[in-house]
Amino acid sequence: MRISSLLDRFAEPETLKMAKLGRELRAKGIDIIDLSLGEPDFDTPQHIKDAAIKAINDNWSHYTPVAGFADLREAICTKLKRDNNLDYKPENIVASTGAKQSLANAILAVVDDGDEVVIPTPYWVTYSELVKIARGIVVQVGTSLESGFKVTPEQLDAAITDKTTLFMFSSPCNPSGAVYSKSELEGLANVLRKYPNVYIIADEIYEYINFVGKHESIAQFDDLKERIILINGLSKGFAMTGWRLGYIAANVEVAKACEKLQGQFTSATSSITQKAAVVALTSDLKPSMEMAEEFTRRRAKVMEIVKDVPGIICSEPEGAFYIFPDVSSYYGKSDGENVITNSADFSMYLLNVAHVSSVMGEAFGEPKCVRFSFANSMVNIERAWVRIIDALAKLK
Repeated sequence: MRISSLLDRFAEPETLKMAKLGRELRAKGIDIIDLSLGEPDFDTPQHIKDAAIKAINDNWSHYTPVAGFADLREAICTKLKRDNNLDYKPENIVASTGAKQSLANAILAVVDDGDEVVIPTPYWVTYSELVKIARGIVVQVGTSLESGFKVTPEQLDAAITDKTTLFMFSSPCNPSGAVYSKSELEGLANVLRKYPNVYIIADEIYEYINFVGKHESIAQFDDLKERIILINGLSKGFAMTGWRLGYIAANVEVAKACEKLQGQFTSATSSITQKAAVVALTSDLKPSMEMAEEFTRRRAKVMEIVKDVPGIICSEPEGAFYIFPDVSSYYGKSDGENVITNSADFSMYLLNVAHVSSVMGEAFGEPKCVRFSFANSMVNIERAWVRIIDALAKLK
């Protein structure tokens, strides 16, 4: 019996693969410290959990509209106005089973066979694979540690052709932590104004985890807004990874297309999650800000540690909860048993020798780097880096 060739078009996410390998070693009794997954180590704030319990007791246990309850879509519009000064209506909003499904919906809605999609590197692992599922062509635009891992207007302009359908990026960025300022977004907007047939997907899932000031959205440029598809969700800023709620804000035509797609795949996300999300989005953001403050402290600790690690070059992330250092100076080295030839070897070496999980840079389109999360306790972060430093010292 054969399996569909669709499965040959894309790869398994390396983030999930590394987490799986870590769990397998942990099941054998090995103490693995996880610096691979992008998941806050905080519990969901109590007032959000209370809202979910109330929803269960109030019997919100039935099917919901595919795009989400009306009050949830209103709450998302309220959030976008409060936090971003953006005006959207409920008909512009589609809630999904996580921001990953929101991305899938949006890409499948606007990308056709052979369309080119411009993506700056490094990028979140799933971007390129979703484009491949849609039979689009990924056009990578390389950035560098020296440029802050940000694409320039000149690079964007050079990458766009008459086959380009979509430009997609994240700010704050997973994995690099890059955050685009208003002036930097204005530079990209000036380029995109020249190409009226190009959609823009802006992934803002790490919005609240920003170390350099106010979050800026490219959707603030009104003349581009009809072409912009905002992606956001509750996983990172509200510590609700397992609740599975993401959303888009887009023009009505795109929103309807995403709703149609979702209607055949999953229908709506959990009714209980939706009711809890209304409270999360419209309540005091103090718990989210407290989490961001803790991530700020952890970032400082990690940067303090890595600045003294030989052979690692690391810029300070401006957002999200990762560092993405250049580790290529270790390529070609060996501990006498393991030879490091690329970032995949580097990550596997740390997993098997230091018992610390990370994610290889190839997964993000940047083969010189490796992603380390600091969404773990300060104690575990410090323990992990002691192990990493010891393991690296064995490579000659």
